[in-house]
Amino acid sequence: MGMFEKRRFRNFLIYMNDYEASDPSTHKGYNLKTMTSRELYTAYGLDPYTQEFIGHTMALFTDEGYLGRPALELIEALQLYSISLQSYGSSPYIYPLYGLGGLPESFSRMAAIHGGTFMLNRSVDEILYDEDGVAWGIRGGDEVAKATMFIGDPSYFPKAKTRAVGKVVRSICICTSLPPNLGEAMSAQIIIPGPQAGKTSDIYVMCLSKDQEVCAGNVVVCIVSTKVDNLSSADPLAELGPGLALLGQIQERFDSVQDIFEPVEDGLEDRCFISKSYDESSHFKSAAEDVLDMYERVTGTPLDMSIDPKIPQPGDY
Repeated sequence: MGMFEKRRFRNFLIYMNDYEASDPSTHKGYNLKTMTSRELYTAYGLDPYTQEFIGHTMALFTDEGYLGRPALELIEALQLYSISLQSYGSSPYIYPLYGLGGLPESFSRMAAIHGGTFMLNRSVDEILYDEDGVAWGIRGGDEVAKATMFIGDPSYFPKAKTRAVGKVVRSICICTSLPPNLGEAMSAQIIIPGPQAGKTSDIYVMCLSKDQEVCAGNVVVCIVSTKVDNLSSADPLAELGPGLALLGQIQERFDSVQDIFEPVEDGLEDRCFISKSYDESSHFKSAAEDVLDMYERVTGTPLDMSIDPKIPQPGDY
């Protein structure tokens, strides 16, 4: 950014930080419920590169669609980023030690405390339905488990229950060092806005090291991913090029191209509550939104997330 653009960016951030929906004096005459994000950017004179930085790397929007939606969505996303940055130090992101496997492990412990039963080393060979199409059990080999509802990702359910909505290409790389220019940071999330890479979808680069206890001390793990824009391409891995170019020496590389699915129904009639597939993003914002959606579908009421993030809560660090 040039000197004048930094001033405009600063003024925009001050407005975002001061904005309170319940206090019209902080609105500066803007109705963010009707004003679009594009119009708000224009009001502050921000150039396209600054807009892409704000929308993709701070607000974590995955495409340009948000520009035509009410600017209140953008401001709320930026305030969440700001609060997270203030809460966790030098980064707005947290990552569980020993990897994401700690999340299902924690769930399993809580489920066991509350009377959950586990069937280990069992495949799900079939979802069983009654004559009305309502699921009542699952079969694994010659064993059957009965339940009143079934919750899982698309891989567990018949193909007719889901639809493909695209493809994700991903490379997991074992590297000798972190990408350059990270300073003293031992982990990083790099988001390359799609328009800056000649793509519609963003490219994500997540870098992890021994600090997160996911690898040995002499290597780092870098995961580069994006949504495939050109579904007819013979080489979808080429769309990862700008992200891979940021990495250092790659010792091993594991590539995959996978379909991503979403449920065709909400699950209320057949009692099959199906999540979406993991998308290309590395910050899990879309996964968190999917969890909230599934919670509401399963329980019939939305999860109350109306806590004040500025007030410490039980269990906070």
